[in-house]
Amino acid sequence: MPKREKKKLKGHEWRHIENKKLVYTVYFVLRLSVVLMLVAQFFNQNYENVLLCVLTLVLFMLPSAFERRLHIDLPDTLEIIILLFIYAAEILGEIQSYYTHYQGWDTMLHTMNGFLCAAIGFALVDILNREEKVSLHLSPFFMAVTAFCFSMTIGVLWEFFEFAMDQFLLFDMQKDTVVSAISTVNLDPSGGTTAVVVQGIRDVILVLEDGTQMPLGLGGYLDVGIIDTMKDLFVNFIGAVVFSAIGYFYVKGRGKGNFATRFIPRFQRRPAAQAGPPQPQDASAGETPE
Repeated sequence: MPKREKKKLKGHEWRHIENKKLVYTVYFVLRLSVVLMLVAQFFNQNYENVLLCVLTLVLFMLPSAFERRLHIDLPDTLEIIILLFIYAAEILGEIQSYYTHYQGWDTMLHTMNGFLCAAIGFALVDILNREEKVSLHLSPFFMAVTAFCFSMTIGVLWEFFEFAMDQFLLFDMQKDTVVSAISTVNLDPSGGTTAVVVQGIRDVILVLEDGTQMPLGLGGYLDVGIIDTMKDLFVNFIGAVVFSAIGYFYVKGRGKGNFATRFIPRFQRRPAAQAGPPQPQDASAGETPE
């Protein structure tokens, strides 16, 4: 590459940093926190948490890597939320045990996941919808439906991943829930399909292979992951519906309003001769057929 083009590229990178001061500040603070956590976990000989810290550092680099590789511009709000989401899930959730200390922590993250995935899905359709080389012209309604389906698919795939980790590696990612009542056909005396309701359950006693009985002292019946999975999918559904509705009205209004643009990535068109830094395509450019 000629020196002049290299200088232009470096100048564009510096301008990119100048325009994203807040993003890079948040990135630096979170990265420093993870590095300190990594050192502490290493000296505590908790090598599983060390690997989680390394994974977090790698995940932190993905947003900027996707920007460069795919030539997209992530809004500052979206990028900061993604960084905070990764930190909240891996460092606070797993290492600091927020998943067990705070009852709504997992619910909050899954709701946010549904919202963010709908934003990303909406952006993908919006980019294709306005790309002249692609014969895709969806109405605002179908753009919203596609974004919703994209978000729910990501949520289902994640639950598949959690189930696989629980089955093969016994991680217990699908957290159990203690309930005081169950309804099951397995207790039907006739062996039929009549559900038998058992209420007022106070404890569960495990009987091991050697005959040892182990009361769990949970105060109820231990539901193995089913309630947690359905709750996660439901809050993912809520997040997906909320942003799909926001995206729908955003497109219907021909890009009016600033709220949706804070979460919708934009495609950057690069000039063929690299005459200057790529300019982000305006999210409101073009009209979407209704």
